Amino acid sequence: MNTSLFFLALFEIILSIVVTVIVVYISFGILKKLFFKNQEVESNNMAFTIFMSGIIISLGIILSEILPSITNVVRLSVTQQESIDFMTVAKYSGLYLIIGFIMSLFINTAVFVLFSFLTKGVNEFKEIQQNNLAVSIMVVALLLSITLISKDSIALLISSLVPYPEVVNFL
Repeated sequence: MNTSLFFLALFEIILSIVVTVIVVYISFGILKKLFFKNQEVESNNMAFTIFMSGIIISLGIILSEILPSITNVVRLSVTQQESIDFMTVAKYSGLYLIIGFIMSLFINTAVFVLFSFLTKGVNEFKEIQQNNLAVSIMVVALLLSITLISKDSIALLISSLVPYPEVVNFL
């Protein structure tokens, strides 16, 4: 058994779980404070529950594209002869998470603008607060569609920032 690989994999699993929990917790808190102060998950508002579930799935899709880049930085720090210090790993990881969070906000904003454009006169936040399931499902469908379409571009953006070592071009 390769013990260094085992501990690296264990570290990546723990890092993925911790980062995901923190990002979802912060995003849920921000969204709740900004738009849904009076709504609770325990209430019978199914539209709010569907909407929040869509947000969490969208965040999960985006994080699933960002976390491999973070683990690549960790792998580089462990396997390269030129050692990358902990602060550099933390700096790159933080940068990737900030970009992912900004992209999540951008996608959510684009969804609300698109939905407002498509359904003039409908206030989606008010409709979700009033338990309008149709509006909630449409917003979540748009959110997931745009997230799925843009996730590869987000992954490419993040992977372009990974500090891979310089290699010699033999051609």
